[in-house]
Amino acid sequence: MAGRPAESSSQSPESPESPLGRRLWWLISGRAATAVLLLLIAAAWKWGSQGNSINSSRTVTLLMLSVAGLTLAYCVARLTWGNYLAQARLQIFLDVLLVTWLVWISGNVSSPYAALYIVIISVASLFLGRRGALITSIGSAAAFNACTLYALNRGLGSETLANVAQTLGLSDISFLVVGLLAAKLAHSQTTSHVELAAATRSLADLRALHERIVESIRSGVITTDLQGRIYTFNAAAEEITGYKLAEVRGEDASIFFGDMTRQIVDSMNAAATGKVSPRFQADCLTPNGLALRLGFTIAPLSGESGETSGMVISFQDLTDVRALEETSRRQDRMAAVGRMAASIAHEIRNPLAAMRGSIQMLRAEMDGDTEQAQLMEIILRESDRLNKIVADYLNYARPRPAELKNVDIRAAISDTLKLLRNSDELTDGHSLEEDLPDRPAIVSGDPEQLKQVCWNIARNALKAMPGGGRFRVSLHEADDNRLRLTFADDGCGMTPEQVEHLFEPFTSTTGGTGLGLSIVYQIIRDHNGTINVRSRQGQGTTITVEFPMHQ
Repeated sequence: MAGRPAESSSQSPESPESPLGRRLWWLISGRAATAVLLLLIAAAWKWGSQGNSINSSRTVTLLMLSVAGLTLAYCVARLTWGNYLAQARLQIFLDVLLVTWLVWISGNVSSPYAALYIVIISVASLFLGRRGALITSIGSAAAFNACTLYALNRGLGSETLANVAQTLGLSDISFLVVGLLAAKLAHSQTTSHVELAAATRSLADLRALHERIVESIRSGVITTDLQGRIYTFNAAAEEITGYKLAEVRGEDASIFFGDMTRQIVDSMNAAATGKVSPRFQADCLTPNGLALRLGFTIAPLSGESGETSGMVISFQDLTDVRALEETSRRQDRMAAVGRMAASIAHEIRNPLAAMRGSIQMLRAEMDGDTEQAQLMEIILRESDRLNKIVADYLNYARPRPAELKNVDIRAAISDTLKLLRNSDELTDGHSLEEDLPDRPAIVSGDPEQLKQVCWNIARNALKAMPGGGRFRVSLHEADDNRLRLTFADDGCGMTPEQVEHLFEPFTSTTGGTGLGLSIVYQIIRDHNGTINVRSRQGQGTTITVEFPMHQ
């Protein structure tokens, strides 16, 4: 019985998980259950009578054995034979033969089991499709007619020719009508299934396209509900913030943008009036404690009904932009400082030298125990401090050109730590640790300036730990052929505002002149390096410096 399966699926018909393969189990078990039920009904209804019933125990036994044998054979074929469509056709064909045999042994044209042909035709429409249902209906009518006419020809029935002809005509019409209706139903089912599958594929493709678009956007995109709880978090958002979707889903978006009450109101008003959504800025911290400056906009998220169901927050990392702006401001200040450097040298250092020389001469003529001598010692000490401030200022404003050569930066670090261990600033409560590689770490740089970088950062770290603490210096290879030098202390730490202005001249967090780290920043920039500060108040500071490695 040729036919086409009623269902259309993306899975192969030979796949064990295909719809046809799954339905075969229902066909096998349903047939066995129907056979047992019919035999029980036949046994309860006129058992042993001469009417239209199966009245022989031998016949009943044979029928049950046939059904059991066919069921076992069908199960084995289902597990070992991958062509499920051919199995369905064979089972429907054998069902027609089995029902024809029941009709033959139970009264031919007047057999009540002739109604089972209708059941087979209906089942065929589910497994073999429209054409299979029509062929099954024609085959059922032909089998029923052949069985009845053969019995009539041999004189096995008691019906008259007119009754037989009438019964056959009505049965054939009912078989064909049921076949046509089943074919129509199968066609409608197939069409609906195809349309549903096409709609499902279209929806899946649209959803996949939407997800690819969102993931391809280089701006961070966050969607939230009306309470501000995060629902989606694209790949760019993960890359910018350092957080994963699983870590922030369900959290309030304020962990990145702070209190957004005013921003949300302004954005919603702008959207309602058709104006351009305003842009805002906020500071946040990565999981590693790095400070980020984020620029973001807020837009309403509308559902299918048009009601606002949440918010869409798109943001960009403005940290590098802010760093460039700060660099530009520092360079402007440095240019102004450079113009003042020459006048400062003449206006301060020369008079200061004359004053110091005069005080030294007067001090030499006085007894060291007098109060005047002690006051002169204070003047000399403070003039030395003033001279150092001027020297640092001039070094910052007009630094000595770097004499670049191949330098093992390990030696610069070791020399600096050796000096630091013998410095008066190091107390018993301080602990110095170093983690340096065994092999040389070569960079192109000025050895003295690199030592100054280490010295200035180390002294600042000790001043941030007046009560003692650990200061650790480590050197490792980073990505992109760079060397990463890390300074970490357990000091008092800094606020985000202090970190932001840390490298500006005359900005001190430890009570110094405020030029040490400004000089560090300038030296690192001249060596094509980068410097990053991670600090929290009360939790210490970590300064990371990277230099390009010399090949």
